[in-house]
Amino acid sequence: MPLHVPPAPAPALRSVLTALGSPTAVREARTPSLRAAQGPATPELPLPVHVLDEITAAGASATRLAGWRFLIRCGDRAVAAAETRLTPDGWAFSHFFEGPYIASTERALRQAETMKQPYQPRLLSVPGLYMLTLWLHGDWTADGATGHPAATDLLVPLAPAPPGIAAHRPHRVAELLPVLTHRASPAPLLGQLA
Repeated sequence: MPLHVPPAPAPALRSVLTALGSPTAVREARTPSLRAAQGPATPELPLPVHVLDEITAAGASATRLAGWRFLIRCGDRAVAAAETRLTPDGWAFSHFFEGPYIASTERALRQAETMKQPYQPRLLSVPGLYMLTLWLHGDWTADGATGHPAATDLLVPLAPAPPGIAAHRPHRVAELLPVLTHRASPAPLLGQLA
């Protein structure tokens, strides 16, 4: 079943296209793969990036939209990503980057394409665990910029995943959230143990 990728805001896409067309922006990017790329670089697969700042015993707090991420393809593979962010003046290019999350995102998306149920792909960042997941939202008609993970949505941890959490293994939110809650809870101070 194909994934239903939500449309990115037009100003976000324009900001990435402008940055790709700027020799200064590409040259100053800390992405050797993008600087060395042969042929045209095109932004593809816009994914809304949501941040889960707090996980409580009651479940996930609402997420907040942090930006849109575009995979930058050159030829047959993604060589980098571009991130945009919302500013008081609207959507703006933030930065280019590369690293293991690029290939891991592509792999997770290919894996999701083989599932029988349609999903809307998003990215969910859990900063407290240094974790990024592909969030497969069950309501594929929803606005990609809003919402929070439903119990039946799937989260696919991207590599590198935190120790003890397998990358590229889909988990229902209801199953993974208790694990994340336990991991994100601060350990009691030694003085509080007595």
